[in-house]
Amino acid sequence: MAGTASAASHRHRDSAVPEPAPVTTPAFFDASRWGRAAGDVWSGTWLDRAALEQRARQRLCALLRFARAHVPLYQRLHRDLPPASQLALADLPVLHKSRLMADLPASLAATGLGRAAVEAFLADPARIGAPLADHYAVWTSSGSTGVPGIFVHDGDALAVYDALELLRFRGLSVGPLPAGPFLASERYAMVAAIEGHFAGIATVERLRRTFPLLAPWLRAFSVLQPLPDLVRQLNDYRPTLLAAYPTVAELLAEEQQAGRLRLSLDELWCGGESLGAATRARVAEAFGCRVREAYGASEFLSIAWPCRHGRLHVNCDWVLLEGVDARGRPVEPGVPSHTTLLTNLANRTQPLIRYDLGDSITVLPGTCACGSHMPAIEVQGRSDDVLSLARRDGPPVKLMPLALATVLEDDALVSDFQLLQTGPRHLLLRLGRAERPRGDAARAALRAHLKRLDLAGVRVDLDTGPLHREPCSGKLRRVINAVRPAAAG
Repeated sequence: MAGTASAASHRHRDSAVPEPAPVTTPAFFDASRWGRAAGDVWSGTWLDRAALEQRARQRLCALLRFARAHVPLYQRLHRDLPPASQLALADLPVLHKSRLMADLPASLAATGLGRAAVEAFLADPARIGAPLADHYAVWTSSGSTGVPGIFVHDGDALAVYDALELLRFRGLSVGPLPAGPFLASERYAMVAAIEGHFAGIATVERLRRTFPLLAPWLRAFSVLQPLPDLVRQLNDYRPTLLAAYPTVAELLAEEQQAGRLRLSLDELWCGGESLGAATRARVAEAFGCRVREAYGASEFLSIAWPCRHGRLHVNCDWVLLEGVDARGRPVEPGVPSHTTLLTNLANRTQPLIRYDLGDSITVLPGTCACGSHMPAIEVQGRSDDVLSLARRDGPPVKLMPLALATVLEDDALVSDFQLLQTGPRHLLLRLGRAERPRGDAARAALRAHLKRLDLAGVRVDLDTGPLHREPCSGKLRRVINAVRPAAAG
């Protein structure tokens, strides 16, 4: 796919790439920058494969020169490498999250932005969607590989992400005009973990702050609340667009079919977990609308967009993906990767070059019928289970895996864990070796959440057994229903 071609086929002289300018901080939002990003994304949508690869190659060379000049981490990692124009992407070292987080300030081109300032910002939920130091967006990722991540984005990167979301995800595929209606004529609802600085909720809150007139049409709802409260809030708001994890969407589909949820949706957007064909069909039938899949991350907000044929196309003019095997070698189209290396061509505040994303992707062979020359992929994301716990009185309560993970991450400050349901009223919590001293705090956080859901009698035990990671990606299935086999799809 784009970005993995040999250097010989894309040879550029270093003199053809401008010398990196002194570091300047782009505005958090600037209309002219946004307009330029939108024009670039629009034009890039129609390029053929060779032109896409050339555009990405030029951006990669410029990024490498900038990172070597201004980012201490890459000054060390790339010290002994030849000039950028003499390198293929595969010649560069892989960057792992553990190394990035070990010295966060060294990964930043921004001077004077220390770890203490970033962590203080992240500790304040009132600042979700607000800029750090008036210029930067800061997003966190879950610790599904055992290490949570912190990612700092500048205004130029945000402009690119917004343009990709609006002009590609919202309907551009092969037609000359956007197919989707303007956001102001819609009512958008996101159901997510809204208490943390995650990319999705931070983007919603950023847009609400930047464009106050749109705020009534953009709202987020917490997965931590009891399901009946969530249903009531959604009924009151009456969204026409809904974004949620597939496990959340499936629970809401059950409420819709039961008549307790009464939404009339134009579209439902899913991301963050694997969306199987059976789940897609159940949700589409329940809501009577199109279900679309999105692929993004805190490292790059809009990695791929779905065309009208349902295939995910990589935004390969702005983000490079390399599917590799366990030894770091590229895999052929049609073969699932062990992990995926991501290079963000939009963000210079914290460059990510061959960053180990941890996801498993499969590049689909051939050309998509939609006509796009951007590579099409399938993504094997997280596949956690919905748990169903019995109350002393009344029907069982279903627990969303996203809510349980958020409780453990935000309240107990653990990220390397596995939570298993082993009986109708029994949970078993396993923690990674480094997390075990926080076992009592983790159990207390779970019990407090269960009490809020009228599940105070559920037993929560700690277990010292090993965590079982997915053999392909190394990620954890962090919430597992061990009482019965997980539902297909």
